[in-house]
Amino acid sequence: MVQAIRIQQPGGPEVMQWQEIDLPAPGPGQARVRHTAVGLNYIDTYHRSGLYPLPLPAGIGMEGAGIVEAVGPDVKDLVEGDRVAYAAGPPGSYSEARIIAADRLVKIPEGVSDQQAAAMMLKGMTTQYLIRRTYKVKAGDTILMHAAAGGVGLILCQWAAALGATVIGTVGDEKKAELAKAHGCHHTILYKKEDFVERVKEITGGKGVPVVYDGVGKDTFMKSLDCLSPLGLMVAFGQSSGNVPPLELGVLSAKGSLFVTRPTLMTYTAKREDLVATTSDLFDVVKSGKVRIDINQTYPLKEVVKAHQDLEARKTTGSTVFLP
Repeated sequence: MVQAIRIQQPGGPEVMQWQEIDLPAPGPGQARVRHTAVGLNYIDTYHRSGLYPLPLPAGIGMEGAGIVEAVGPDVKDLVEGDRVAYAAGPPGSYSEARIIAADRLVKIPEGVSDQQAAAMMLKGMTTQYLIRRTYKVKAGDTILMHAAAGGVGLILCQWAAALGATVIGTVGDEKKAELAKAHGCHHTILYKKEDFVERVKEITGGKGVPVVYDGVGKDTFMKSLDCLSPLGLMVAFGQSSGNVPPLELGVLSAKGSLFVTRPTLMTYTAKREDLVATTSDLFDVVKSGKVRIDINQTYPLKEVVKAHQDLEARKTTGSTVFLP
């Protein structure tokens, strides 16, 4: 028996319950992982609220790190005692231990701690595909990142800056502006006080940017289109403010033959070889020191309600880790 967070119905943070559950032996292609650290991500709130419906009752949490306790038949690449991490479905990382598909696990290299791995797998792999595959950021680019002081934002600002790009980031207050600048963001825009479209045009000399990375959604999507240069790419990878309303495609032609994509990490890492390549790139850039993973909040796993409340109230910055 192990302790885990379970939800019986969708709703607010209070629907998450600390329960004792049975954990079977791993089956073919599976491994049992004892968590040493668990990551908190905004997608967890979507699962909890029902925005992304789950078959209920369900576990919750997409990211974790720990020690392999046992492997099932046909698992050849892992052995008991391996340090591993993952960012994969089905949800269930908010637990002391779990059973998970072995091909979704990657070994944590020397020089990366369990807490770092749990804090960066989902956000770091998201950053990797956003700036190395969805739009390949290169030296000389000027890019716009919304929520630059958030978990993905702080990693993306550092990584893009290391690639030679100029990063413009929107933030909610002066404290978050300072944090973003300390992580490679060259220009910060206080979106509550400034019109970010006007500021982007000012910074770029009226040209706009070739790509906007937007995990905010409803509140920023349409104005973000106005920040793009002709043939620019709008990357809508989340919706913390709500879903983007239906879009008349003629708007894209009128604003400069723009492109829009709604990518997900699960698609970009569906193949084992893509997962391994993505995590290898991420671990390398972290070990090089070009990207540091700041764990700005830790909570006991039992305090998930408080953590979700803080996340949705925008009280958190960078990465948050639960300690089982």
